Amino acid sequence: MNTYQSVTDIESFQAPWNKLATLQNVVYEGGMTMIRLRVKEGSRFTDLELDPGTAEAIGRALIAWASENGDGGD
Repeated sequence: MNTYQSVTDIESFQAPWNKLATLQNVVYEGGMTMIRLRVKEGSRFTDLELDPGTAEAIGRALIAWASENGDGGD
């Protein structure tokens, strides 16, 4: 079982189909830091924890997709 030193909410976003997406900073005992994407749908949670390199790569892909497919959410 994972032991967390701290979990801090960064920001939450209301997503389509009544889902809530929350970014959290997770620090494990020993000092390793990850970012967690937690998606809440009803009473169900899905967590995805990412290291900095993976988070950066996914972030770039999301920005590229949004630029090609929308108006930036405005």
